[in-house]
Amino acid sequence: MYRFAWIPCWIPICFLAIFSSPAAQQDRALLNQYCVGCHNAKVHNGGIALDSVNVDNIQQNPEIWERVARRLSARNMPPAGLPRPNEIAYKSLLTGLQQGLDQLVVNNPNPGRTDTFRRLNRTEYQNVIRDLLAIDVDVTALLPSDESSHGFDNVTVGDLSPTLLERYLNAAQAISRRVIGIPPRSPGGNLIQLPPDRTQEEHVEGLPFGTRGGAKIPYTFPMDAKYDIQLRLARDRNEHVEGLKEPHEVELTLDGERVKLFTVKPPPPGNDHSAADQHLTIRIPVTAGPHTLTVSFLKKQSALLETERQPYQAHFNMDRHPRPQPALYSISINGPYQPTGPGDTPSRRRLFVCHPTNPKNEDACAQQILSTLLRRAYRRPVTPADLKMPLQFFNNARKEEGFDNGIEMALRAVLVSPEFLFRVEQDPANIAPKTAYRISDVELASRLSFFLWSSIPDDALLDAAIAGKLRTPAVLEQHTRRMLADPRSNVLVSNFAEQWLHLRNLASTTPDMRVFPDFDDNLRQSFLKETELFFESILREDRNVLDLLRANYTFINERLARHYGIPNIYGSRFRRINFDENSNRGGLLRQGSILTVTSYATRTSPVIRGKWILDNILGVPPPPPPASVPALKEHEGIGKNLTMRQRMAQHRDSPACSGCHQLMDPVGFSLENYDGVGRWRSNDESANPIDASGSLPDGSKFAGVAGLQQALLSHPESFVTTLSEKLLTYGLGRGVGSYDAPAVRKIVRESQAKDFRFSSVILGVVNSTPFQMRRSQ
Repeated sequence: MYRFAWIPCWIPICFLAIFSSPAAQQDRALLNQYCVGCHNAKVHNGGIALDSVNVDNIQQNPEIWERVARRLSARNMPPAGLPRPNEIAYKSLLTGLQQGLDQLVVNNPNPGRTDTFRRLNRTEYQNVIRDLLAIDVDVTALLPSDESSHGFDNVTVGDLSPTLLERYLNAAQAISRRVIGIPPRSPGGNLIQLPPDRTQEEHVEGLPFGTRGGAKIPYTFPMDAKYDIQLRLARDRNEHVEGLKEPHEVELTLDGERVKLFTVKPPPPGNDHSAADQHLTIRIPVTAGPHTLTVSFLKKQSALLETERQPYQAHFNMDRHPRPQPALYSISINGPYQPTGPGDTPSRRRLFVCHPTNPKNEDACAQQILSTLLRRAYRRPVTPADLKMPLQFFNNARKEEGFDNGIEMALRAVLVSPEFLFRVEQDPANIAPKTAYRISDVELASRLSFFLWSSIPDDALLDAAIAGKLRTPAVLEQHTRRMLADPRSNVLVSNFAEQWLHLRNLASTTPDMRVFPDFDDNLRQSFLKETELFFESILREDRNVLDLLRANYTFINERLARHYGIPNIYGSRFRRINFDENSNRGGLLRQGSILTVTSYATRTSPVIRGKWILDNILGVPPPPPPASVPALKEHEGIGKNLTMRQRMAQHRDSPACSGCHQLMDPVGFSLENYDGVGRWRSNDESANPIDASGSLPDGSKFAGVAGLQQALLSHPESFVTTLSEKLLTYGLGRGVGSYDAPAVRKIVRESQAKDFRFSSVILGVVNSTPFQMRRSQ
């Protein structure tokens, strides 16, 4: 029996019977030449040992063969440096292996098993409250963040600790009182603080023209009443208002109408600044419901002329980035004072589907309100038993405080009900263990809505599910396309893409001011918005998902254009611009958001960038590092003028590190032309010329980001597979296993026939076996 080692361990040569093409047959002699040397060297790849595996029957160990197929698909076998079969041989072996694995699940599907109980995470809870009650509530102060698993925070959400339950109880009380318009026992307040590293020298998008700095604050006022609005200006560590050297005017608007124009003046010489902004307060009447407050400074003509002539610089810190003009620090909103009623708010209109004309009609109206509410909140038909408890809460509170308070107490009970807080998928009665079964239409509706909207089904989707029509392929596709076209599908940008691409890490990313003095929150937010608008364009225009890597356009404003060195872009508005084929900007790999979150505070990191690409683009993440691996010394080589490549050699030379670093580092080196905040450079910080040559684990070599992009696109199915797996993980709320691989391959094949359009990948996930079925316990 012959053995060859370009599959990670040793597969007997009889497995080559799946080769059918003449070219593949010719490769057998070459493959045999690899065997003895590699076997003696005990070459392993990916931790897969095949010594004891029966290669004549892949049905016995499909999970191992799926790992082999995955490594072959990424061309990770044989290891770099060993002779390789040609591309025809690769494709022939991979096709035969995948067809054999796919055939196994035709009659015996394994859809995997989602958790029976899955709690709404914080993002889902906020979206559900918005769609259920027509009110936008920032729940970050009410609920803790959720832990991430498999890259997403909707996976490990099966628990509900007593502490977390108490937080949900408090959230339910706060939300229900705001929806109904119940006055608080005493006026309360909200404080909105701006990031301390935000520069406020230029116009802010969404604020009036001719102004600079400030903030735009969407805010829902709970009642028709009067409210105190108080502004506070940014101060330095000496409690002096920064940049206050001459009078400045501060404009406060409500829904676009000026409320007050304040003037702030520097105090007389020798006086402190404690009273400089004490007069920036006003009490105004506001109707209940959503409104928009804006605060901004009227821009001085001298400032306009100065900033036009000088390059942009960050201004937010008295030592390194002193503010030349005052800046807004916070806005506080206090009230309600002298309330006159709950008002006519969108949330009351959404909840109160009827109004009793007299006390005799209150019971019937309450039942109608709660029946409508529970159907949406529980995402299923409502039974008389479901209404019993909320109606009991309603009756008890109504006796003491009236109809509205009764509805508020019933709403509070619904918001803490397990039927609301948890998505429940139970096995059918009397089903055999480990049996694959189709989930119900109602369960499918919830899966679809939480996948595309991170929220509850709307009435149209729920109606189709209750009628038993949703599973019909044409109906399911129609609803999927309808939901993708809905603005609520933007959560695929803000929730899915931001987690997949690690964009949430931007908020906590703070590059060293000594190394990157021009970095501020304005640039951070511009990075984020560029990638959000870019991903949204792929979604809304239903583009080929490969355009995420190869697109020749992006979205920028003046701040980002200056950072990238792109001329003739002015103003805070983001606009789409196209690049020529030789540009160093375009797809995800060239965007400042990705390049910054994959860097350290003081420098680039070929390791982090390489790992990010292997994990999120190719879908072949390296194993975690051993616990004993030392960190790269930040000051290693000072005075020696070492390049990053030379400094990284210490890890590649270590036996404990070399295996993974030889995979990650060459990929990351290809992005070295971008510094730690995504600016293009030809020389590193030590004035050494950048060597951006790199390679992929398949052995392909290239130079720079253009070469990396071309190498990744040479096997487009690898990227589409990774994207499909990420979407499936996000949509199911569980990690993807080897048993899901046939379904993923089907998604890729069917989307390829439709030019890999974004909608085709989404529809492939929705129509997949794991999405529509479940395995019993």
